[in-house]
Amino acid sequence: MSTAPPAHAPPAERLRPRTLGEVIGQQHLLGEGMALRIAFESGQPHSCILWGPPGTGKTTIARLMADAFDAQFITISAVWAA
Repeated sequence: MSTAPPAHAPPAERLRPRTLGEVIGQQHLLGEGMALRIAFESGQPHSCILWGPPGTGKTTIARLMADAFDAQFITISAVWAA
């Protein structure tokens, strides 16, 4: 699981949910019986594309998935990766 960010990290990073239970919203994905919730509970990840406007939790969910499934998480900015 992710460790707490350093005190000098931006507020958004310090407030980011560290567990699935801390995520607010996205019930169509994370609610009882929904696709990503089942993947988390079963320990069997699957491919998915997280799409939406900034601030909706895409990166948070991706980081939680990486932690839950013991996968490496690499941040790539679409702005700088081109």
